[in-house]
Amino acid sequence: MNNLAENLANLTKLKSGVERLTLTDFRNYASLRLKTEIAPIVVYGENGSGKTNILEAISFLTPGRGLRGARLADIKRFIPQITGKNEYSFISPLNWAVAADVIKNDEIYTIATAVEKSAKDDCENEEFRSFERRIVKVDNTKLASQGDLGKYFSATWLTPQMDRLFRGGSQPRRSFLDRLVYAFDMEHAKRTATFEHLYRERFRLLKEGKNDNHWLDSIEENMATTGVAIAAARREQIARLNAFIENEPDDVFPSVRLELDGKIEKLLDNKPAVLVEDEYKNMLSKQRNFILDYENLEGVNRSDFKVYYRKKGMPADLCSTGEQKSLLVSIILAQTKCQTLHQGFAPVMLLDEVTAHLDDVKREALLEKISDLNIQAWITTTNPELFDSLRNDAQFLEVRNNTIISF
Repeated sequence: MNNLAENLANLTKLKSGVERLTLTDFRNYASLRLKTEIAPIVVYGENGSGKTNILEAISFLTPGRGLRGARLADIKRFIPQITGKNEYSFISPLNWAVAADVIKNDEIYTIATAVEKSAKDDCENEEFRSFERRIVKVDNTKLASQGDLGKYFSATWLTPQMDRLFRGGSQPRRSFLDRLVYAFDMEHAKRTATFEHLYRERFRLLKEGKNDNHWLDSIEENMATTGVAIAAARREQIARLNAFIENEPDDVFPSVRLELDGKIEKLLDNKPAVLVEDEYKNMLSKQRNFILDYENLEGVNRSDFKVYYRKKGMPADLCSTGEQKSLLVSIILAQTKCQTLHQGFAPVMLLDEVTAHLDDVKREALLEKISDLNIQAWITTTNPELFDSLRNDAQFLEVRNNTIISF
């Protein structure tokens, strides 16, 4: 056993994962209570039965908007109501909730998250606007920041939507990279949320023609400081994963090379952060007259995360569909190992229909690697026979009629 494998084995001797999961008015589940093992878990059933909803609920035990990136209002259960001949409408509960007993290195914590109604004062219209926000508690104590969840629980995931990650726009790739960063820098989620808020506020002011230079200067200074911190954290994560992959190449899945393509990131290659902040602020100030020309704006909100098939020297977007899926698996496996070594506890893997576009050899190789890592991995499928090699090691759960049948 090499040093890496030995270190991972020592860390995963202490179990980490979800031991008990409870959903309330979440997607198609009015109520669901589920006790699980710290092992591979194969969730199977027909399309539309709610398999992915279970994985999404688990993803809400981490910072952010879950593996679908959904709005909070869209997650609560919708109940169809017949209003007339061939007519129907929907009613829904006021909110939704997810609770779980999670194990971190054999220590148990209770994480709960839900939405609550809040109101915001709209000074211009002299009225209050209601909105929904997510609250998080650990052991019944409310957390000040979602980023603190990383102290207790961590997850990585692959979904069918990510099969198109390399061929679409840059925004999903940035989000994918930012999730990789969260596990190593718990403040990163707060920074990205802060930057998005500042960006929207600046855009609103300029669009409405409110050229208050003092106000804009303050927003742009905060954007520059926050943006450079975001770029630096992304660069650090890219360097960390590249070094790990180069030193520990996978024996089945293709080796990858990761890059960041963005003006701010390139400036950090040659200049200290404080000078880059000044340059970023000046750049934002000069762009005020071009705020509606979004395509020509530069900044961390336009940076791109690029992946290359190392052996072929080929960009991922030019690779075949199967190769792209294999490249994604390589990144997630490297992230999982690297993260375990860094955090001292293993993340949970959420793999939604992960076998699509993988041949039989790579499918079995992935299942073997999951077993060897000795971690909890939730895997959805419509065909449980594909996972027969896990029968002695995994828990198989069937989804039927909004309920789970355990075997």
